[in-house]
Amino acid sequence: MSDYQVLHQTQDEYGPLIVLEDKESRILAFGENDEQSKLLKAAPHIPQHTYVQAMLLVLLYSQPKSAIVLGLGGGGLIHALRNFDAGIKLTAVELRADVIELAKRYFQLPLSKKLKVINQDAKQFLESGDHKRVDVIFTDIYSADGVDAAQVSESFIAQCAALIKADGYLVLNCWKEHSQNRELLAYLNNYFVEVRACLTGSGNWVVFAGKAKREISASGLKTKAQALSQQLDFQLARSLTRFDVWE
Repeated sequence: MSDYQVLHQTQDEYGPLIVLEDKESRILAFGENDEQSKLLKAAPHIPQHTYVQAMLLVLLYSQPKSAIVLGLGGGGLIHALRNFDAGIKLTAVELRADVIELAKRYFQLPLSKKLKVINQDAKQFLESGDHKRVDVIFTDIYSADGVDAAQVSESFIAQCAALIKADGYLVLNCWKEHSQNRELLAYLNNYFVEVRACLTGSGNWVVFAGKAKREISASGLKTKAQALSQQLDFQLARSLTRFDVWE
């Protein structure tokens, strides 16, 4: 991080908020040697973290008209989804008001009538239960210390499932060690028909839980991934080789 210039540095009740920049990119950090979000300034729609790229594998199975993103960060996922289809109705939920402001100020957050940004704890958002059901929920709730424990709890999984349409998906960004979490897998199997996962090169365990079973051959997935890669403007091939049923 020594090559980066500090653009912004403050602290809220949850800890530090730091924006760093070099010639090509900007980084949002929640602590020293932390990298929550990274944006390529010339092409903000291309995710710079492999876990965000992996999360977009859900688009092989779903053509969402609506989605909820729990955990905004710098808005990398929002950028990629907006580039994929500008018509998707997106709701982003972020606990930290200052993170929302930084995403707007430094990370080119693509504001439009199709994007609703809510400053609220994701658990409270889910517990309120008065939202329209969506095609996909992406959940990426992290602090400087790692994954929020609530994100892998049964109540959280159940509340997400209740908000997802009959043929929709839940996409969870977890850590490699969660691949051994049989309780998490059991929770997912209680509410979803099929569970897949992708281990990224950065050590993230990205989980895809679908309410409907979809049979796509390996060759069919490869063909779809090639077309999707052109739409997203980056190659999905590396993520696809690590993508399989979690059982």
